[in-house]
Amino acid sequence: MKIRITSDSTCDLSAQLLERFDVGIIPLYVVKDGVAYKDSEEITTDDIFAHVAAGGALCTTSAVSQMDYEEFFARQLSGCDGLVHVTISGEMSVCFNNACEAAKRFANVHVVDSRNLSTGQGLVVMAGAELAAQGTLGAAEIAEKMRDVARHVDASFVVDKLDYLRKGGRCSALAALGANLLGIKPCIEVREGKMLVGKKYRGSFEKALRMYVRDRLSGATDIDQTRIMLTHTPVADGVTEAVRSEIVAYQHFEEILDTDAHCTVACHCGPNTLGILYIRK
Repeated sequence: MKIRITSDSTCDLSAQLLERFDVGIIPLYVVKDGVAYKDSEEITTDDIFAHVAAGGALCTTSAVSQMDYEEFFARQLSGCDGLVHVTISGEMSVCFNNACEAAKRFANVHVVDSRNLSTGQGLVVMAGAELAAQGTLGAAEIAEKMRDVARHVDASFVVDKLDYLRKGGRCSALAALGANLLGIKPCIEVREGKMLVGKKYRGSFEKALRMYVRDRLSGATDIDQTRIMLTHTPVADGVTEAVRSEIVAYQHFEEILDTDAHCTVACHCGPNTLGILYIRK
């Protein structure tokens, strides 16, 4: 039985991981100066940051349309018995609703709300791809198992500065100014499909990341140690290596997968954003 697994570009999986897990991707859109570009195909995070640094307005994101999904599903179903598509959290985007409407046009397309974003979504995608590779389960069965995985994803990020969140209307100018002056680095957690502010760290970005990794991993006995995602927008040299060292000090994962955040996360969080994402048992 050939079941195809697909997702939106918000899953932040690298080209190498997409090839390894045989995952098809449909891009969201990034709107810059009124022009829509396909995420990571026609625009990159570097383009976004350079535009904003030069004084340009913050870029925004736009969901995949129902028509886009219909065309995508038709292409991806070629040679397959069924398809399971994973979207960014329905609490964050209309992608899930649009995909569900598009799926009604097909006999064996199932849509899974990851209840997450970035590689939190990517973890659900990879879990589904591993099930599909076994060739023993139908699309509906795989989709249901993926929904269970989604309920166990632990996703969070630390943001160095709140400038992008302020420009995007997700925090006030006063809060951003106060946080930057006090050196506060907030942890953004994904809970019940929504992004919420968790613990607030003080000090340098590097110090905040060390404390953040310790808080998430130290002493935890309910973590699936198959893999952990280390996902980030551009950070200074040595930062990801330091975080990797902290990870191995607290937990033994079979894989530590270092991935770049794509445009959706970049538009909202800006540079110097880093998270660790994994599955709890």
